[in-house]
This record gives sequence, C-alpha cells and structure tokens, in this order.
Amino acid sequence: MLPRMGEKYNLEIEMISKTRDAYRTADYQATGLPAAPAIMLDDELVIQGGPISEEALEAAIHHHLAPK
Repeated sequence: MLPRMGEKYNLEIEMISKTRDAYRTADYQATGLPAAPAIMLDDELVIQGGPISEEALEAAIHHHLAPK
C-alpha cells in the first residue's frame, strides 16, 4: 500500500525494518523515531502500533499536503 501511495502522490517512501530488539535499544530510542509498526509523514506520526486503512492513510496524506 505505501509504495502505491508514494507513486500516486509523488512522495518519497522510506521503509525501515529492524528486529524488535533493535527498536528497544537506547541508540534507537535516542533517534526520537517511533517503534514499529508506525507511519510518519515528515515529522508527524500518523499511526503507531496498529493497522491503518488505506482510506485513513490517504486522508492523512491529503491533510499533510494541504496548503497551510
């Protein structure tokens, strides 16, 4: 779903995959990034720890891309 959304909205998608133990290290926690599973748009955390529907993700992308 994420690669398709990236193509549709011309967004760069970066997927980070680590072991559960790696997400628990002090080094990773110091980055300020959320533990997986999570989706972020720039610095905004969209969802963490649970599933997100395609519709909800698309709504978050629209909100993120809206003029401010």
